[in-house]
Amino acid sequence: MRKTDSEKVGGVIMQYLREMGLETPLNEHRLIQAWDKVLGPAVSRYTKEIRIYNQVLFVTITSAALRNELMMRRTELVARLNAEAGAQVITQIVLK
Repeated sequence: MRKTDSEKVGGVIMQYLREMGLETPLNEHRLIQAWDKVLGPAVSRYTKEIRIYNQVLFVTITSAALRNELMMRRTELVARLNAEAGAQVITQIVLK
C-alpha cells in the first residue's frame, strides 16, 4: 500500500474551521477559558463577566484593589492569555 497525498487530521480540521468562519470564535472561547488557568482561583473569585469584542477583552472585576493591580499588568496578561489560547486573539484588556 502506497501513501498518497495524505494530510494530518489537525491541519484538515483547522482548514475546515477557517473556511467555515469558526476559527476566531473557537480561539476566543479558548482565551476566555484560559482566564481562570492563567490568573488562578483567587482572581477568578472576583471576576464577574468576561467577553471579547473587536480583539479587546472586557473583564468586570468586583474588587477595586485587584482591578488596579491587574491594570498595571495588562501587557503581560495579554501576552500570557494569547499564548495559552495558542493564537493572537486579543490586543488589549479593559478592566471595569
